[in-house]
This record gives sequence, C-alpha cells and structure tokens, in this order.
Amino acid sequence: MAAALIFDIETIPDIAGLRRLHDLPASLSDDEVAEFAFQQRRAATGNDFLPHYLQRVVTISCALHSPGQFRVFSLSEPDSGEGEIIQRFFDGIEKYTPQLVSWNGGGFDLPVLHYRGLLHGVVAPRYWDLGDGDYADSREFKWNNYISRYHARHLDLMDLLALYQPRANAPLDDLAKLMGYPGKLGMDGSAVWAAWQAGRIAEIRDYCETDVVNTGLVYLRFLKMRGALDRAGWARELAMVRDTLEKIDAPHWKEFLAAWPAEPVGD
Repeated sequence: MAAALIFDIETIPDIAGLRRLHDLPASLSDDEVAEFAFQQRRAATGNDFLPHYLQRVVTISCALHSPGQFRVFSLSEPDSGEGEIIQRFFDGIEKYTPQLVSWNGGGFDLPVLHYRGLLHGVVAPRYWDLGDGDYADSREFKWNNYISRYHARHLDLMDLLALYQPRANAPLDDLAKLMGYPGKLGMDGSAVWAAWQAGRIAEIRDYCETDVVNTGLVYLRFLKMRGALDRAGWARELAMVRDTLEKIDAPHWKEFLAAWPAEPVGD
C-alpha cells in the first residue's frame, strides 16, 4: 500500500481580487465587498458560491497515511500567506510523489489550487508531469498521472464512488456518519467566511483537519472494500488513527474521538 496524502482546503472570498476586478472604492469594507460579489453571483446563478479562481486559500489540511504511520498537519494562515501555503503543498508532492486522496478534490480543491497557484507563481513540475518530464520514471506518468480524471495518482473518492456521475454524488458528512464516523462537528464550509471575519482562524484549521480525517477513515473503508486491506489490517489501521489522535492534546480531537464509537457501522 503506497503512502497516501489525504487533503482538504478551506477558502474565503478573494477580497483584494474582487476590489481589483470591479474597481471597488476603498471605502467599502471587506464584508461589503464580499456581499457585493455574493449578490452578483446569486443574480447570475441562483446561489452565492463564488467561482474557483476567486476562492482565496487560507488552509490546506493533510493526513499522511502509510502502513504503520498516520500524521495530521495543516498549512495555514496566519503562519503563512496563500502563495507559500500552496507552494509548500506542491513541494510535498515534488519530494514524495504520494497518492493524493480527496473528497471532491477534482471538482473543487485542485482547480482552486491550480488557479491560485498560477496567480502566485507557484512551481509544481512533478504534479503537472504527463509523461514528458525530466524524472527517471516520467514515462509512467503518461499512463498514470495526477491530472487525468480516470488515472489513480489522485483518487477523488466522491467522484469514483459515484462512477463519475454527478447525480450520484454523496456528501462526505452524511457518508461518514452512516459509517459510524463523526462527520462534521460544529462548522461547515458555509460558515468559514463568517468565522474568518470573527478572527476564528484556528477553528477553521481545526474544522479542515477533522474533514481530512473523516476522508481518511472513508478511504480506509474503501481500501478494505477493494481488497487492499483485509479485515485485520483495516482494524490495525483504524486503531493507529485513533491512537494518533488520542496523543494530540487538542479540543477538536477530543470532540472528534468522543463522537467516534469504538466499533464502526458495517465492520
């Protein structure tokens, strides 16, 4: 079983970009700029979900999983700016060439990282390798790379489980809870902008980390389903995740563990 990098991002409206695109007066507050953009978007589409390129990345949370190892970490503001956060994420891919795992990463997270990385001058040759790179194993990437939808180096679990049919997509929160995992606790993506405005940046990071671990737990169940883990191996991996989280003295992991029964549904 190859090392997997499970990831998730959290974003807020790109206020500086919106000011530039619409030549908005400096007298408008950030909240007013965002509301202007939301109203325009609602008028055009019926919802206020901004385009991918106007989503500013404030956190990338990751869970690194390999046999016998599970580690959770975040690249996040205010410790780093958006450009550095994105570059460090792609630097990890450059160094380790991991299996990427996401929930709707092909539909949201990666396109956002593409656009925002482009704006910040991020360099990511390994990630963009399509078989024509300067790496010893580059030719393999012609048949299995991070970019092509049906290739395996990026596994978008939501997309795969739905057999690439949007009408069959399932929310991570629902699916995790049906399996007996905690799901979302106290926040969802729609609350991130309000939390950011209130200065609750650490809560955004914590929420993103719990989403990543929910994805990781679903991923482990998927590995069992496809035969990459037998039942004993799956149980060991679950125990390792639980043990790792129990050793972290943080309120969001205490809450997460309290909501995670010892015996998941469908074991």
